Amino acid sequence: MIEKIINLADHLTPVALIGAGGIGKTSIALKVLHNDRIKQRFGDNRRFIRCDQFPTSVTHFLSQLSKVIGAGIENLKDLAPLRPFLSSKEMLIVLDNAESILDPKGNDAEEIYGMVEELSQLGNICLCITSRITTIPPNCTTLDIQTLSFEAACDTFHQIYKNATQPDLVDKILEQLEFHPLSITLLATVGHHNKWDISQLAKEWERQRTGLLHTQHNKSLAVTIELSLASPMFKELGPNAQGMLGVIAFFPQGINENNLDWLFPTISDRANILNKFCILSLTYKSNGFVTMLAPLRDYLCPKDPRSSPLLGVAKECYFKRLLVRVNPSDPGFKETQWIVTEDVNVEHLLNVFTSFDGNSDDVWNAYAGLMRHLHYHKPQLTMLGPKIEGLPDGHAFKPKCLFWLSRLFSSVGNYTECKRLLIQMLGLWREKGDYDMIAQTLTSLAGTNDRLGLHKEGIEQAEEALGIYKQTNDVLGQTSSLRRLSLLLLHDKQFDYAEEAASKVINLLPAEGSPLELCLCKNVLGDVYHYKGKTELATNYLREALKIASPFNWPAIQFGIHISLAQLFFNQGQFDGAYTHIEHAKLHVVNDIHRLGCAARLQAKFLYHQHRLGEAKSKVLHAISVFEKLGAMGDLEECRTLVNNISLLMDQEAVVSL
Repeated sequence: MIEKIINLADHLTPVALIGAGGIGKTSIALKVLHNDRIKQRFGDNRRFIRCDQFPTSVTHFLSQLSKVIGAGIENLKDLAPLRPFLSSKEMLIVLDNAESILDPKGNDAEEIYGMVEELSQLGNICLCITSRITTIPPNCTTLDIQTLSFEAACDTFHQIYKNATQPDLVDKILEQLEFHPLSITLLATVGHHNKWDISQLAKEWERQRTGLLHTQHNKSLAVTIELSLASPMFKELGPNAQGMLGVIAFFPQGINENNLDWLFPTISDRANILNKFCILSLTYKSNGFVTMLAPLRDYLCPKDPRSSPLLGVAKECYFKRLLVRVNPSDPGFKETQWIVTEDVNVEHLLNVFTSFDGNSDDVWNAYAGLMRHLHYHKPQLTMLGPKIEGLPDGHAFKPKCLFWLSRLFSSVGNYTECKRLLIQMLGLWREKGDYDMIAQTLTSLAGTNDRLGLHKEGIEQAEEALGIYKQTNDVLGQTSSLRRLSLLLLHDKQFDYAEEAASKVINLLPAEGSPLELCLCKNVLGDVYHYKGKTELATNYLREALKIASPFNWPAIQFGIHISLAQLFFNQGQFDGAYTHIEHAKLHVVNDIHRLGCAARLQAKFLYHQHRLGEAKSKVLHAISVFEKLGAMGDLEECRTLVNNISLLMDQEAVVSL
């Protein structure tokens, strides 16, 4: 960056360094000012003006300018008397903290801006501006100053604090500061002054956060941030500006630019305010979100989120969105995909409010909604799992939350944890005597045992659920448990009984039918006939299932049907057809990396059987990386067995070749 500015100065090109407070603009400008090449080029004609050290007015600005260039003219009203001095020699003039004179809402703003613009146009002057605001003359080359690199952040910290014996703790703190130069400098200085070891410094940081960033010489992050908030442009934004900053600061991702209308429904000029935040370098835009640097976020975040009216409105808006029904068969299913980009924000919101009000039904109902959204659109685990299990057994929403938490574990392939939660939930429903929920839980538990290969246990649970549904005359419940039973019987190689159970489902369906259940049963029957060697019949049933599913948004089901067809084609030796269906399957799992891992594992199996060992190993290693990330232990075990077999065969062939 410094080298780039020096090259611009060599060509007398005006330059503006723009960035948030404490980002290092002044430090960079001073490095340039005292650089040997710059000294050689400009000699003593290097001028530095601290624009925040004098009152904002035309008179004071011209007085400072006259003083630093050696003109000695007083009571100036415009640039005219200074032009002979300004044009007499080459100069480098730095206007530091120029936001104080360039703020469009400041005193004499238009006149001062015109003078600065004229200075930038003089052919013998290189003007260097450092500013938090982006309102600078248009012919300036603008450089946005970013935070430090990891290496530079470490160097900055260790140059001041020389007692860092636990580098991991240092790295963690620097990452939490997002490598913000001033924050790093202040923290290292505080630790140095107090002679804290790194463990004590880490503890104090966790306890005080940005409140710790205040040295004995009255250098403070708070002062830097408050300086931005005291600017005329910020004050002009009105009473809602501070509250909006607090909402942006509260959310780890910031706020989605597309959500302004429902996040801030009571603020009519919300878009304008947001744009001004960016102009003031209080916020920046990243991947469709308006966010801010971590130290600013920590300082500006409401200490008690319940005290912020605007955050309260945002919370209720998120809760309302989370309570929307999520069902692949519903027309509005696609709209619920908003969670894919905002899961971090929502999880943080719920984590904070469960800490403040752990007994609130609204919070836990919303949390169940989050897990439901994640299950369908972004299968991944959540940090709030232990809080759910810690709820009292009598809590109204504990069973519901346990259910969706178990579905999340199932989504990422951790069926052991899924089973444990379902057993816990089953006990709660048995205590309550809620037979419908007992049957639903038994059906889910049967499916989980199917995944774990515990077919006999799963069959018993599916049959118990079926018995309950028969007693309560719940036909749809019977179809659900029968279909689950048919799958278990299929995987237990009881093909005749599996065929019988799936056929019963079709007969039980009402006259108008249930497309979902019909589709799933035809998929089961297709697999049954595949294993019974009735290839043509199997193909027909699977294609019928695919035809039923095609008009609907059922990614998981369409994935399963294509996988069944891939297996069928592969067993017939039709490898091209098998791979085509695997590729089709992958199209239905854009946000489900677990299923993508399953597809990679299946491809690896196919390649292994074709003796394409190198390709097979590559695919299975990819699957292993996916399952390790998700904690899908059952899938991991299968993949590790496969990769060991492939590696063993490759080693044997290498020995034979030698």
